[in-house]
Amino acid sequence: LNLYIYNTHTDTHTHHILIRRRYSNRSLSSSSSSSSSLITMSHSDDNRVTRQVIKNFFVKLQEEGEGALVRNAITEMDQKLLDPFVLLVEFSFSLSVGYPDHPHRGFESLTYILKGGIVHNDLKGHKSIIKAGDVQWMTAGRGIIHSEYPEQEVNNGLQLWINLPSIHRMIEPKNLELSGSEIPKAEEDGVEVKVIAGDSMGIKSPCQTTTPMMYLDFTLKPGSQTHQTVPESWTAFAYILEGDEGLFSSMDSSAISAHNVVVFGPGELVSVWNKSSSRSLRFLLIAGKPISEPMVQSGPFVMSSQAEIDMAFEDYQNAKNGFEMAKSS
Repeated sequence: LNLYIYNTHTDTHTHHILIRRRYSNRSLSSSSSSSSSLITMSHSDDNRVTRQVIKNFFVKLQEEGEGALVRNAITEMDQKLLDPFVLLVEFSFSLSVGYPDHPHRGFESLTYILKGGIVHNDLKGHKSIIKAGDVQWMTAGRGIIHSEYPEQEVNNGLQLWINLPSIHRMIEPKNLELSGSEIPKAEEDGVEVKVIAGDSMGIKSPCQTTTPMMYLDFTLKPGSQTHQTVPESWTAFAYILEGDEGLFSSMDSSAISAHNVVVFGPGELVSVWNKSSSRSLRFLLIAGKPISEPMVQSGPFVMSSQAEIDMAFEDYQNAKNGFEMAKSS
């Protein structure tokens, strides 16, 4: 999806300029807060350290071009804090909006459809329709050119970009789709989880990610709570999809509502309680192993240096080094 809003152009140079412009203006309305409560939610192993909230902020809805609305949940200032994650966008767009052929290099993306559907095509011949509940993993690697268009009038979903270690940045591109029925699910004591990546509640995702990570879609019924183990060295954050009384880390912390990002500090356990007596709480818990390497993101490319970014744009314009298919686009 990769969130370009522009008119279709056949001229490669014009296309290149529009890609740069789209990414130079990412913005986020946010206000930070911290939680330092001493009262934590109960869990089965008191020796595990519960991660505390070190930052939370509301993600403002913005217009992107004509017919698209987005919430940019990770900005440039948060990329270091949230390593290995580069970008998270919640999107909604109409049938009149499409994303014509555009390039990527140097990262993996995960697209999760909540409503509607997306028709995906790449210039290597891979075609798919991703519908509500489905997931697409795309490894851009050394280079991919693809397009995405809405399949239905109402569309809503999320796209996450995950950085790749420098030794894997130029691997061969690939795509993997999982239908909603193929995503493992578990439910217990008022807590439901869809395991898109990683493991939870005794079940494991079939996805093998290049960068070790988890991507869990939790729904907590009123009054229920969950305690998810996360490797101590990993970065972890949550994005709230629905609900207005989520308590993160402790029962006496401030309630957090939909369209907020919650960033967790160090620890082994993420604890969440739905304080509401009438509404479910739905959130994504995303965590991953930091890469701890230099990273530069510019437009559709994620590389290790500005020189590599410049080379990626040059390769795309000249249809070489992974972008040979651009000659026919």
